[in-house]
Amino acid sequence: MSAVYLDCNATTPLEPSVAEVVRRFMEKDYGNPASPVHDFGTFARMAVEKARGEVAEVVGARRDEVIFTSGATEANNLAILGLAAHGLATGRRHVIGTKIEHKAVLEPLEALTALGFEVDLLPVGSDGRVCVEELQAVLRPDTLLVTIMHVNNETGVIQPLAEIAAALEGHPAILHTDAAQGFGKDIFPLQSPRIELISISAHKIYGPKGVGALVARKRSGSPLPLRPLMFGGGQEQGLRPGTLPAPLIAGLGTAARLAGRNHLERNEMNRQFRARALAALAPLKPTVNGDPAYALPHAVNLALHGIPAARAIDALKDLVAVSSSSACTAGSTETSHVLAAMGVPRCTADCSIRLAWSHLTPEPDWAGVVALLQSIRTEFTHGG
Repeated sequence: MSAVYLDCNATTPLEPSVAEVVRRFMEKDYGNPASPVHDFGTFARMAVEKARGEVAEVVGARRDEVIFTSGATEANNLAILGLAAHGLATGRRHVIGTKIEHKAVLEPLEALTALGFEVDLLPVGSDGRVCVEELQAVLRPDTLLVTIMHVNNETGVIQPLAEIAAALEGHPAILHTDAAQGFGKDIFPLQSPRIELISISAHKIYGPKGVGALVARKRSGSPLPLRPLMFGGGQEQGLRPGTLPAPLIAGLGTAARLAGRNHLERNEMNRQFRARALAALAPLKPTVNGDPAYALPHAVNLALHGIPAARAIDALKDLVAVSSSSACTAGSTETSHVLAAMGVPRCTADCSIRLAWSHLTPEPDWAGVVALLQSIRTEFTHGG
């Protein structure tokens, strides 16, 4: 029996109906959407615009506010670095982020610092959440951008976006969220019109890898002052040049539509899976990193005291595929910056693993998982 995949925060399996759509536009309607002079191009263009509307509907945006990208990383870069010229021109050179952001946000923020911007990174509590009052304390008249993730990729903890949006009412700062982990799962917060920039990835919602979008809401009917990071074409309102990958975009659109339609059912299935998983793992006496009351039901970050995470992940690979941190830093020996920001001791963080599942996940051999982990604990407790 092959291992059960429990790393859905890194990437999700492809929904079968999404795969059919991608295949159709790979093999049959494979025209360039920028060449609607024949049926091939026309059908591809229609698919792109249909997908644009499907993505927009999930967050209550307009079709023309969706800019297709290669994924959330590119969308984050466009959202953050695309505002740099405006910030420099207007003297608004202050940006607020958090210490638990994905590297796809933290590194663009570092690039802004190199350009002369001042960046404040908010701490989080032991529950894994930002304190809105601390945001208000560092907010300044020259704050250009506030970027706070929707759902943390390591803990599954949801950030208080509604409260953050309310705290920014009347302030000109643009609010951006990296919603790679929450889009299509935690629906209603992203529908707030005050959240003006939303980054998403298809492969986090059972769609294909290599495509995502930046939702850029208009202010009073006018586009946000974004500038492109690449040049060489007028596609995507001049913000993202290059031939649009119609098969991938069609897949994203279908995945977004299914997520919007089925999120409640999926969440309930994931909630039941979580309950069974925690009950099965209870003999190991794990502790949960982050407050479960604020976490999405498809992921959990567990500290397995006395069991080094690296050893557990390797030993379990024939039973379950799990990880210990972000997929982008999985090969690093550094302690998770997310758990460190939450005040989790190094010894606990080094024994913490992340499990993330989906509505497509089969039930693992939990008894086998527990037995194997108990043997590892005995090995390290008694020195072999």
